[in-house]
Amino acid sequence: MYESIYKSSLFKNKVIIVTGGGSGIGRCTAHELAALGAHVIILGRTLEKLEKVAIEINQTGQLCDVYSLDIRDSIAIKKVITNIMEKHGAIHGLVNNAGGQFPSSLENISDKGWEAVIRNNLNGGFYMMRDVYNFAMKEHGGTIVNVVASVAFGMPHMGHTGAARAGMINLTQTAALEWAHSGVRVNAVAPGSVASSGMETYPEDFKRKLRQRRHQVPMKRQATESEISSAIVYLLSEGAAYITGETIAVDGGLPLAKENWPVPEHNKSKPYNGFPLYKPPVF
Repeated sequence: MYESIYKSSLFKNKVIIVTGGGSGIGRCTAHELAALGAHVIILGRTLEKLEKVAIEINQTGQLCDVYSLDIRDSIAIKKVITNIMEKHGAIHGLVNNAGGQFPSSLENISDKGWEAVIRNNLNGGFYMMRDVYNFAMKEHGGTIVNVVASVAFGMPHMGHTGAARAGMINLTQTAALEWAHSGVRVNAVAPGSVASSGMETYPEDFKRKLRQRRHQVPMKRQATESEISSAIVYLLSEGAAYITGETIAVDGGLPLAKENWPVPEHNKSKPYNGFPLYKPPVF
């Protein structure tokens, strides 16, 4: 059972969608929300991965449904949202977590590679926000959390996803203002370097950069998936009822790092992990 810091009835009788729920942060967040009483609906492109997570959650006695979906397909999104509304009658929360990228310098990104990442990380996120709002939240309110990235100072070797994530941060602010009258809150969580399963998919030279980056972070480590999930859950909760249009950085203080104030190597920053099935990536 997920060992959340939040009360077990926090999302009782709430229906919450998690995109990209088949692995990594999405899987972890789905488990935590289910443990807190939510009926979780996970979306993603690979049905096999989604069904595996649903089985994990259902075996704990919690509720989880799955829909295979490419968030870049706005027509498919409308069909799925319609089906969810017909079955459940409401969507109380959306965790816009799905995304994907590959390491590359700007000069080497092809048109196709650029468009693929922008469509996945910006267009798809917007489609989900728009259609969940129009089909479910416009009349009844709700909460949206967009999972973005720490992009305040650029993203060398990840310029395509940096541009998309920055766009999602701006969309978060705009939607928060435009949809406030509907009782809809829209916020974002911006992870820094996270020890998640996606790390294992990167080329060896990029993994080496990630290993080096640990030493730049004042906390001298990467985040666990649970530390990102905790921030997402908070923003979904009633405790954050007066927060909208904000982006919470969960990055170990990396933007504060300064050449003229190096933080000594240490092991004083103790990670939080409430997810029993979590396995740190080997990279």
